[in-house]
Amino acid sequence: MLEITLFLIPAAAYLLGSIPFGLLLTKLFGGGDVRKAGSGNIGATNVARVAGPLAGILTLVFDTAKGAAAVLLAGQFTNGSAAWMIVAAFAVLLGHCFPVWLKFKGGKGVATALGVFLGLCPLAALSALLLFLLCAAYWRYVSLGSVAAAAAMPLLIYFLWAPPHHAPPIIIDVGTLAIALLVIYKHAANLRRLVEGTEPRFSFGKKKEAE
Repeated sequence: MLEITLFLIPAAAYLLGSIPFGLLLTKLFGGGDVRKAGSGNIGATNVARVAGPLAGILTLVFDTAKGAAAVLLAGQFTNGSAAWMIVAAFAVLLGHCFPVWLKFKGGKGVATALGVFLGLCPLAALSALLLFLLCAAYWRYVSLGSVAAAAAMPLLIYFLWAPPHHAPPIIIDVGTLAIALLVIYKHAANLRRLVEGTEPRFSFGKKKEAE
């Protein structure tokens, strides 16, 4: 039974994460292949620019939902095991970032990571979302807001897991750090452009670079 669980939870979470909602919704809204427009990313920001705000919002909702679903289902089937929930969290993010259906070229994982942490620790997730919104609104760089939120998440999880007396299990700390590093890694090109001063600011206009 343990062997089956070891395989099924990460496999199911990975397959759930690999559903390319951004690609599917862009085609549904008549935007064609989102990978061939704008930044080429299948995430909500590029979808919004290519296929319109509604398509972008729906992509954000579905990508967030699959992250939360993977974590909550893992918890449901393992009696709330933090270890299995963080395994599912990392697996669903891997599926989104490296989907088998798209030759392992997926999104940057921001919305899916938000869903993951909504399932694990809603207070930390909402705090990271607030940080993202503040950064993105002030500087108008979605990538900067995404990286800032990801970088802050290990600390937010540590302090907000069960305040004021209980720190999270070590596997949650390690898993959160791994997720944050993966999201930051997926933004390497954005960070390089930020340093060079060539990262375009976010706009729904079709000539702007998206996340």
